[in-house]
Amino acid sequence: MFFGSSKSMRSTCSPSLGALASRADVTADGSSAASSPGNLSRRRYCYCFRLAVRVVAIVCGFVLCAAGGSRCSLPSVAFVAETRAAESSGGRPVVVATTTVVADLVRQVAGDRVVIDCLMAPGIDPHSYKATPRDADRLARADLVVASGLHLEGKLADLLARLGKRVPMVAVADTLPKDLLLAADSADDGAVDGLHDPHVWFDARLWSRCPAAMVEPLAAVDPAGRTGFASRAAAYAARLESLDEKLRGRIAAIPQQRRVLVTAHDAFRYFGRAYGLEVVGVQGVSTESEAGLGDINRIVDLVVSRGIPAVFVETSVSDRNVTAIQEGAQSRRHAVSLGGRLYSDSLGAAGSGAETLEQVLEANVETIVAGLSGAP
Repeated sequence: MFFGSSKSMRSTCSPSLGALASRADVTADGSSAASSPGNLSRRRYCYCFRLAVRVVAIVCGFVLCAAGGSRCSLPSVAFVAETRAAESSGGRPVVVATTTVVADLVRQVAGDRVVIDCLMAPGIDPHSYKATPRDADRLARADLVVASGLHLEGKLADLLARLGKRVPMVAVADTLPKDLLLAADSADDGAVDGLHDPHVWFDARLWSRCPAAMVEPLAAVDPAGRTGFASRAAAYAARLESLDEKLRGRIAAIPQQRRVLVTAHDAFRYFGRAYGLEVVGVQGVSTESEAGLGDINRIVDLVVSRGIPAVFVETSVSDRNVTAIQEGAQSRRHAVSLGGRLYSDSLGAAGSGAETLEQVLEANVETIVAGLSGAP
């Protein structure tokens, strides 16, 4: 879904926190007010004004500290980083992505034609993430906001809905055909209250439909880049389709009776459907759901009765429940190992070797194959 709105831009230099979502209003002809010549001048004036105020505040802080000794504290200079970030955009559109998976998608399609600001750091759970005032400011100032969608960012839903009336926004997974989506409740055949499982990126072929959905939103903020966006989107989709075949071949190495993937939460159902594994999550589709003792015992019964050799923890979810399953199985004299740590709702940090979705899918499959193919 790609949407925006048309209102005149406010001219104030210092809106209140409650008015953050109004900073990205657009003009009556549908073009971004933030990018019109007059408003660019106003933005430069406001920026210079705020910078001057902050510099004066710091100078005054040093003077006061010199007079008052160690009892005083200097004003925050965090704005220096923000200033440098703004200057580094070099006039390119700023795209705020909610999650690392979505930021990777934008990067693959946009290349270096936009500045990508990822709201959530690697390892952050998007189900429980709450926006800070600074996050709201970043979102409101963006030229384009890209969310994962399908209610993955549950606690950001109200903020994103309000911003969507003023800031161009696309919820990537919402563009997928509904008949290809899984219900939010794995026990149901259909969607619960219209909700679907949001973890669509774990099916590489299904996710390959998403790059094309980014072309028009990006072209709307950078018309000159349209051809490049379309070309890169097609190339990325082709790589994902090729990766899909590779993953199927690797999963085939796991003995059929051991193709049971037990994880911390129900994030891998699309993966299981695509690559032929039975998936069992201790928690539900959202990590906001709580696992009870009955859930733990039910999975321990499954692990012991099926002789499952390994269970898996996740990078963005607590190990507590999976460790409880391992201990429960061992108390019943079935040795089950921790098969490894899977990337679920977040990509890896810089230097992890899992900074892109392609790397994450390959890393996860290698971890799963090693864990489930070994001796029980």
